[in-house]
Amino acid sequence: MAAPRPVSDTAHSIAGTPRAEPTARAASETPPLAATGHVEIHHGDNLAVAATLESGSFTLIYLDPPFNTGRTQSRSVERAVAERTAARDTPAATPAAGPARSGVPTPSISHVEASIRPESADLAPDRRSYVAASPEGPVKRGFRGTSYARLRGDLRVYDDRFDDYWDFLEPRLAEAWRLLAPDGTLYLHLDYREAHYAKVLLDALFGRDCFLNELIWAYDYGAKSRSRWPTKHDTILVYVKDPKGYWFDSEAVDREPYMAPGLVTPEKAARGKLPTDVWWHTIVPTGGREKTGYPTQKPEGILRRIVQASTRPGDRVLDLFAGSGTTGAVASALGRDAVLVDDNPEAIAVMRRRIPHANVAD
Repeated sequence: MAAPRPVSDTAHSIAGTPRAEPTARAASETPPLAATGHVEIHHGDNLAVAATLESGSFTLIYLDPPFNTGRTQSRSVERAVAERTAARDTPAATPAAGPARSGVPTPSISHVEASIRPESADLAPDRRSYVAASPEGPVKRGFRGTSYARLRGDLRVYDDRFDDYWDFLEPRLAEAWRLLAPDGTLYLHLDYREAHYAKVLLDALFGRDCFLNELIWAYDYGAKSRSRWPTKHDTILVYVKDPKGYWFDSEAVDREPYMAPGLVTPEKAARGKLPTDVWWHTIVPTGGREKTGYPTQKPEGILRRIVQASTRPGDRVLDLFAGSGTTGAVASALGRDAVLVDDNPEAIAVMRRRIPHANVAD
């Protein structure tokens, strides 16, 4: 593992090799992939596999967990109330009594048993107050240091693959924190249903100061609702292990064309611009060379940007929800090593075909 390097937004060389001047490329024009990095594929439960991996050994972790699938479940929703007003202004809320009537409650993450929350010793020193107990339950330090108590709210029905989505996801995010290198970055790919809850949870696990970006992958396909604004984007939350020492190489990222090239110099137009935090990118075309047939496959162009910006050649990349293996295929083509995990036999079969040089551990 290479020694941590500080964040840099200026052009520099990697391993002493000068970089060629980047040129603009449309998001859909990802070049063909040619494998160079080592890839390991693990067939099994990702939490169990993660426990076998060495702490601090991955510069990049990309997680694309399942989105809601339509199975009806119930979960407990909590409200965050400032301690100084909680007792005075907040009536109790129970399933029998219904929600509190003092206003519209603000949903927070579901209560998670202490047994699956990371021990305080496993968290960064300034995160350990997160698991401090109080008579009302766990207390967190919120914006500007305000202390908030998590109050149990009414039961709400929601659709999800798991009995409790956050009971499923939280320990995996805690493992991601452990596995990240000191200069590492986590990319968590979700949709609009869960992204806001994830932000609250990651702020608690990593710290608000470790939040780097909210990326929006915007696309335009499929049916469009006439009863609300059509939902045509995914959200990718970006967190770093150390806000003062993470790796980000903007010069390595493929440029994209200016929207109004006539307003910039010809030199700038030819070079293109660094993508912003809104990424317009097509889905995987039905008849395109990338298409594997896996239902949740992500475009190589999205992962290419992520790998280029947040790793160096030779770094290790982890994907605990590997699916069709896009992360591993892209990382390997860019000279990074990758560890891919999935418990779906169909996903393993797709990855075997897509990355034939990978070592598969069943």
